[in-house]
Amino acid sequence: MAGAAASSGVLLVGGASTRFGSPKALVQLGGETLADRAWRVLGEACAERIAVGKTADALVLPFPLIDDGTEVRAALAGIVAGLRAARHEVAVVLPVDMPLVTPALLHRLADACVDAAVTQTGPLPGAYRRTALPALERALAEGQLRVRDAIAELEVVVVDADAAELANVNSPEDLTRIASG
Repeated sequence: MAGAAASSGVLLVGGASTRFGSPKALVQLGGETLADRAWRVLGEACAERIAVGKTADALVLPFPLIDDGTEVRAALAGIVAGLRAARHEVAVVLPVDMPLVTPALLHRLADACVDAAVTQTGPLPGAYRRTALPALERALAEGQLRVRDAIAELEVVVVDADAAELANVNSPEDLTRIASG
């Protein structure tokens, strides 16, 4: 397999952040925003970086953002837009609200990817090969927005990851817990 170094890194910036109360991408953790942190990690792991979200959100980010081209707010829309824009056969996808994911995990996901590679907790972070695009596009067009459902017909490899690395920031309390170590 090509590995993360020969893959595209896709940062999912979207999401309404309704549970958090403000855009998670702009929240600070350890002196950098969650968006900056994820962008840096993708840069350490991948040959190309793409950020996908909603340009209408008008977030001030230090990197360009590709609009996912849909009316829905769903990770699936970002994965599809990222795969379409990617120069490489494999795209490693990282949501902005998973600040403890390491480049090493992204490499393992890319290396394991057949149609998709996911962790034991779910489809994100994950690696998606261009061969997965027709199934993902079909699910998106049909309004079946759960990534887990969209990849059900694909050849998916599960990569075990440290549960701490998969911490997700959904609330200010989650951020405090992650920041305190």
